[in-house]
Amino acid sequence: MEKNAISIEIYGADIVCASCVNAPTSRDTYEWLQAAIDRKYPNQPYEITYIDIEKPVDNERQRELANRVLEEEFFFPLVLVAGEVVGEGYIQLQPVFVELEKHGFVSK
Repeated sequence: MEKNAISIEIYGADIVCASCVNAPTSRDTYEWLQAAIDRKYPNQPYEITYIDIEKPVDNERQRELANRVLEEEFFFPLVLVAGEVVGEGYIQLQPVFVELEKHGFVSK
């Protein structure tokens, strides 16, 4: 039985969150997170998507989340794994890894 790919979404903007001094940009977080997941969980299926909150978003659910970030309900970057918020603002790997492992990811 083949596993379905887990969805990882990162919502952010090209500017650094004003409340997240010295934190990387959202795009940097996206690239860093992707590299960390590939290293720790090689050959495990996932889809990672970067959603720029300052640009038009076609998907209605993603647009609603992007608007919530713009309205400052969440800090950015906002990271979701399988629809669950696992981090916002200054992102740490451990909560992301814990959520991935709940969905069957096994580290190498």
